[in-house]
Amino acid sequence: MAKKKTSIKDIAEALGISITTVSFILNGKGREKRISDEMTKKVQDYIKKIGYKPSHIAQSLRLGKSKVIVLMVEDISNQFFASIARLIEEKSYKNGYKIIYCSTDNDTDKAKELIGTFKVRNVDGFIITPTPGLENVVKELLEEGVAVVLFDRWMPEVDCSYVIVENKTSAEEATRHLMDQGCRNLGFVTVDSNQTQMMDRLAGFQEALKGSKVHSSILKVKFHTIAEQYASQRILEFLTSHPELDGVFFSTNYLAFEGLQALIKLGKKIPQQIKVVSFDDHYFFNLFQPPISAIEQPIEEIAESLMESMLKQLEGTGQNENQKIVLSNKLNVRESSVLH
Repeated sequence: MAKKKTSIKDIAEALGISITTVSFILNGKGREKRISDEMTKKVQDYIKKIGYKPSHIAQSLRLGKSKVIVLMVEDISNQFFASIARLIEEKSYKNGYKIIYCSTDNDTDKAKELIGTFKVRNVDGFIITPTPGLENVVKELLEEGVAVVLFDRWMPEVDCSYVIVENKTSAEEATRHLMDQGCRNLGFVTVDSNQTQMMDRLAGFQEALKGSKVHSSILKVKFHTIAEQYASQRILEFLTSHPELDGVFFSTNYLAFEGLQALIKLGKKIPQQIKVVSFDDHYFFNLFQPPISAIEQPIEEIAESLMESMLKQLEGTGQNENQKIVLSNKLNVRESSVLH
């Protein structure tokens, strides 16, 4: 027969005190409730002696806090999101919180379902890379007093804390770099999306071309999973139908991976025949021959800013002010975009 788990009531009876007194001490409210240090030590020594561990669920119901934060990203297997997740996990743990990760696959219905699932589990906060059409759900979370921080993208219709990077400025810088290297027929390959980060990267590309004599061609591909071959085929068709391109800028690293595969199939020499730059640096870009020029996002700063903003909300030190943080990127110029 299984041994019965010790309850707060059992502890109270063993020590001859009230259940309420034990509860206050277990929840760190002994001093606040004017319980003597002697009594507090008596309870703590006893629970240590018997090896008592409070129920996490019951404790979260009593305190109204679960000490759990949900990190909801587009794709946790993507290096950018995985790197952010690892740093956030480390920073959360140091502050007494645990992290739950999940991927939305940029699917709004899936995102809504996940948020609903975690809400009933009384999680303390959400760090979200929002999917299209998630505005009302996020507004509801905020109205219910749930801590929310958006990252990688934001929603103009929602007044909410967010941490993003200078997408437009960096895309403009990368495009000007290609132009400075002599490119006069530029291609831009991006995701077909009206989300802020993708719109800003496209806007940066177009801004750099204003007033120049550089010709441009733009390919927008629908969001897809890694297993799908859709983008690879579309990029191959795009490059085949635009043989005049002497430079191409990929708005994400996963599009760049498939673009490089297409360029190899076409026998294009980089950078002699076509120069390449990608948004969102990746360790693979240093291994590729030639190494690929790319915009590096400040992963450590992003994670730090996300946790700082989240903790201010959770600990009530933010004075109800939303933090809207925009961080700078770095263009790492490598051999793929420079002729020596």
